[in-house]
Parts: sequence; C-alpha cells; structure tokens
Amino acid sequence: MIEKKILTSEAIKKQAIREGFCDIGIAPAILSPKTQARFRQWIDDGQHGDMIWMENRIEQRTNPKILWNDAQSVIILGMSYAPVSDPFLLEEYTSNGRISVYARGKDYHDIVKKALKRLARWIVEESGEQVKVFVDTAPVMEKALAANSGIGWRGKHSNIVSKSHGNWMFLAAIYTSAKLEPSKPLHDHCGSCTACSKICPTNALDKPYALDARACISWMTIENKGPIALKYRKAVGNHIYGCDDCLAICPWNKFADSAATNKAFFPRAELEAPELADLLRLDDIKFRAIFSGSPIKRTGRNKIIRNALIAAGNSNDITLVSAIVDLLDDRSDIVRGAAIWALKMLDEPRYKSERSWRYMHETDKNVRNEWDSICPTLNT
Repeated sequence: MIEKKILTSEAIKKQAIREGFCDIGIAPAILSPKTQARFRQWIDDGQHGDMIWMENRIEQRTNPKILWNDAQSVIILGMSYAPVSDPFLLEEYTSNGRISVYARGKDYHDIVKKALKRLARWIVEESGEQVKVFVDTAPVMEKALAANSGIGWRGKHSNIVSKSHGNWMFLAAIYTSAKLEPSKPLHDHCGSCTACSKICPTNALDKPYALDARACISWMTIENKGPIALKYRKAVGNHIYGCDDCLAICPWNKFADSAATNKAFFPRAELEAPELADLLRLDDIKFRAIFSGSPIKRTGRNKIIRNALIAAGNSNDITLVSAIVDLLDDRSDIVRGAAIWALKMLDEPRYKSERSWRYMHETDKNVRNEWDSICPTLNT
C-alpha cells in the first residue's frame, strides 16, 4: 500500500511546469447551480449546433461527482500555445488558407495527454491518492472548472483568459481523491472591452459570455458535417480550419510570452500559410500525408476541401478556377456544393456554362439545391 503524503499545490505546480504546463489552479469537484443552469440553457437554445456530445451525458458534465464519486478536488492545468507570429498576418493574403494557431503544430491531444499522465503518475507516487485524467475526451466542463480554479476568468468570448498567458492555453483536468486547498477564483477583468464581439465576422458573440456555435467559423469549418450556410460564406474569408479572431484581438495577449509555448506547438512550415491551389488538388492519400500528426487530419479531407473552396470563392484569384471546376465532379456532395459557389464567385460565365448540363445530371438533392440557391432564375 502506498503511503500517503501531504501534497501541496506549490509542489504540484513545480512538477507541472517540468512537464510543459505553464500554470495550474485547484478547484473543488463541484459546479454551482448557476453554472449548471447556464449550460443547460445554452443547450436548450440549440447554440451548440450539431455537437450532440455536448448534450449527451449532461448530468456528468455539470456534476463532477457523477463522473467520479471519489473526486474531491480538480487540478486544472494550462499549456501555452501562444503564437510566434501575428495571427492576423494572412488576413490580406486571400490565396492562402488561414489555419487556427493551435492546429499548426502537433496534435494537442497527444502532447497534453502524455504530459498529463506523467503528472498524474507523479501525484499518485508522491501522495498515494487516486486520480483520473481528462483531455477533451470526457464530459468535463474545463472552462467552468478553470474559472473556479483561479487559472483565469471566463472572457466575453467564452474562453478562459489568463493574466500571464492571455487566452492561448490548452486546458486539461486531473480529478483526484485528495482534498487540496482550492485556489482563489479571479474577478472578471474584461471590463468594458468588447473587442472580441466586435471583430467576430459572423456575430457569433452577439451576447457577451455566450458563444453561438452555429454562427462560429470554428464550428463551421471543423465540426459542421454539411454545407457552410450561404449567409456566412463571405464572412468566412480565407479561414480553412478554425478561427482565432476573437482570441487574437484580446488585449490581455500582450502579456502572453511565446517563450512559454510548448515547443511541440510551434508551427510546421507547410501549415503556416498553405496555398489554396495546393489544397484544392489534395486527394485523400495526399491529405493524410500532409496532415499526419495534426488535429486537422481528424476533420477529414472532404470538409477541408469544402472550406478551401469557400476561401477560394472569396479570394478573387481567377487562377483557381481550373481546380474548382475539377471538384464539380468530386465524390463528396459537400465538396461539389462548395465548388458550385466558388465558381459562381470567381467566374460567372463559366458557372452558367457548367450548370447548363451538370444540373440535369446531378443526383444529390443538396447539391442541386446549391445550384438553385445561387442562381434560382436558371432552374430547369
């Protein structure tokens, strides 16, 4: 039997930093009724889009004790992925795709989970207490627990903001049977600032502290399985995987030091500014090769090509038309549908010519609807 020792928060923090984390906080294994009610209302309003796992196991998500009855404390850890370059750099380079900062390096699931397991093993060896680790793989409300732990506060963009690291942190949780001294929660330091809501291209942050995922470019380009809604396509710009606009504009990022960034998240050269022309030529084999070891791989080739086509339609780059036309024959309906829109945006005469015979031979209802919604006067 392992002899139990008194383990302090400071000792855990020192070990966490050795494992690559930048900060920790301690929260009780409980969420307030107000927090639970707010989450339930968000789900009831449908603002989670089609992320069904958010509503599944809702009791476990809002009550840590149901997830693990022996939990007494939750250790919340942050791992920095602060960017080494300006996230807005590619905004004007419309022939290149913009990838969210967190996805330009190695897959955070692998990096964070390995570090978390090493830290958890150390806690068990030092204290003899039980632990369970979670990294975006279980019904855990990391943001709510992080706010309770004092690692940061919930910003108006709904993400955690740290005084020391801005909002560039991955969050992870260790549930433990140890009764640790809770950290003191921080007050909200957003003040009257509304920079995040003002910069959002799709008004997904119309209400402070409540993100409407259905209008969020990150949801549209990563989670959404169907076509990107017509009303949002121009606003997507050249975002092909995620969106950092609300994060990048936060004034608290001036305190974030990229020296604290875990080196595993440094960007890979091919993911910093991928050319749309190259992306549009990817088949499944090439896609898997380029995005191996990246979280982008899980999204799949078809959705990334869909996103690249939307970006192409916004690019004003007529040289992309040939690749777009080729994708009108793609096996994926969401790819063909996005190709229709992109072609219409860049070359309307070619679009009309292609439609004159393709519409009659298209068997997918949704793709036919793409032709209809873009140019209803040409319906047959």
